[in-house]
Amino acid sequence: MSVDSQMQYQRGFLRRFVYNREVRSVVTQIIVVTLVFGIFLKIGENLLTNLSAIGKEISFDFINLPTSYDITFQPFIDYGPSKSHFWAAMVGLTNTMLVAISGIILATILGFTLGVMRLSRNFLVSRISQVFIEFNRNVPVLLHILFLYGVIIHILPKPKQSISVFDTAFISNRGMYVPKPVLSDGSGIVFLSLLLAIGAIFVLSRWARKRQRETGQIFPVFWSSVGIVFIVPTLTFFAMGSPVDLDYPVLKGFNFKGGVSLKPEYLALWLALSYYTSCFIAEIVRGGILAIHKGQREAAYALGLTPNRTLQLAIIPQALPLIIPPLTSNYLNLTKNSSLAVAIGYFDIVATIGTISLMQTGKEVETMVIVLSMYLCLSLIISGMMNLLNYRLKIKAR
Repeated sequence: MSVDSQMQYQRGFLRRFVYNREVRSVVTQIIVVTLVFGIFLKIGENLLTNLSAIGKEISFDFINLPTSYDITFQPFIDYGPSKSHFWAAMVGLTNTMLVAISGIILATILGFTLGVMRLSRNFLVSRISQVFIEFNRNVPVLLHILFLYGVIIHILPKPKQSISVFDTAFISNRGMYVPKPVLSDGSGIVFLSLLLAIGAIFVLSRWARKRQRETGQIFPVFWSSVGIVFIVPTLTFFAMGSPVDLDYPVLKGFNFKGGVSLKPEYLALWLALSYYTSCFIAEIVRGGILAIHKGQREAAYALGLTPNRTLQLAIIPQALPLIIPPLTSNYLNLTKNSSLAVAIGYFDIVATIGTISLMQTGKEVETMVIVLSMYLCLSLIISGMMNLLNYRLKIKAR
């Protein structure tokens, strides 16, 4: 091969290399990943150098040291000041999960209700929901939390004048007291029957959908499911000799004894995050319903369906694939907004391992790594579950 032909071959190869889209994409990604890795490597090097200069090093040994502080709200884990920072972190994690799960449930119910109310033909219903949504979502969530906490602490009555709910639950400025289930031998069988009933409902609903597709006949899944989920565990409960009892709260002295105490901090955080997030969910629901072509509604009316049945059978199922993705973002926001709990003294992840443990041990980097890892895991779990739900609800073309 002559020198000229060799140079032409090299120029042609270089031209194909430069103008090939796939090659450029791979090279660009390699360069970006290398730069990002180099930046983080430099940050880590500077971090270790600066920590060494002040006599510190990266170590997670503190996680097994006793905390010497108490946590006032610990409904799931038996915790005391002699326990380690690991258990303090676990209490904070369970408290965060409690607020996130209960908040997501309440926010979803309120959000769907408000979203449908916004589309109501009733002028009063539509305007009331609009005012509620616009006011609450344009006020910072921290102010909602502080306002509700102040209402519970200063406006609700003292325990002796508490608000009674059928003499089983009591609401006062020290929180809400509800009956506590007391389990005995055989209670596991009752809960197993409940799980089996839920599994039977799942199988029944799939069979009913298949039957409807093949024959056009509608099976009353809802009322059958209600009957199964109540009758099966109830019969098991009495057959096992009533192994689950209730410990009712009783006023003794200046406060209630027994039952489960839901502290003012939890109630304020739960309610504030729920109705604040529900306002955004309501607009998502409204947008999803409006995105469905009006011909779908008209076709349902032509078949003789009532407005409620039209919404239930024709509109909502088609709107759900549009609602789920932005709904996921709001669930994640609610979970992360729970970190504002430190403002009112609720012991979540940030208040326990991210604040008190940090100040006691002086391990700023390590505690923040633990906090970030916990929130990352919670976010990935929520996102994964919602993606799975979105996949299951995706409308499949025939």
